[in-house]
Amino acid sequence: MTENNTITCEKFLPHPPAAVWKALTDPELHARWWAAGDVKPVVGHRFTLDMGNFGSQPCQVTEVEEERLLAYRFAEGSLDTTVTWTLHPEGNGTRLALDHSGFDLDSPMGRQAYEGMGKGWPHVLERLGTVLDETV
Repeated sequence: MTENNTITCEKFLPHPPAAVWKALTDPELHARWWAAGDVKPVVGHRFTLDMGNFGSQPCQVTEVEEERLLAYRFAEGSLDTTVTWTLHPEGNGTRLALDHSGFDLDSPMGRQAYEGMGKGWPHVLERLGTVLDETV
C-alpha cells in the first residue's frame, strides 16, 4: 500500500466468478463476511451497511458489470469513499481485486479510517474466502 488515498487488496479465491459475484451481491451472504445491508447490483441502488460500532453507512451503487465489476459510494456524507470490486477469472478460480478510494487524508477522520480499513480489509477478504468455502 502506498501513501495515496486508495487502499488496494487482492485475493485469489478457488471459486468461479459466479460464486464470488453472488457473495458480493447477495445480502444474506454479504452479511456473513462483511456487513448486513440490502446490497444489489443495480446502478443507482441506495442501501446501508451496518458497520456495528461505526454505525449504518449509506451507500449507492455506481457501476455494475455482471460477474466482473461492482462499485459503490461508501459512507456518503462522512467518508465519501468508493469501494470497487473487480473479478478476474484465473484458472478454475477468481482473482478478486478491491480498491477503496477517495479517503481525505488531510482530515483526522479520513486518516483514521484509511489506516483502520487498510489493516481491516485483508481480514475481510479472508472471511469472504471462508464463507465461499462453506457455501460453494
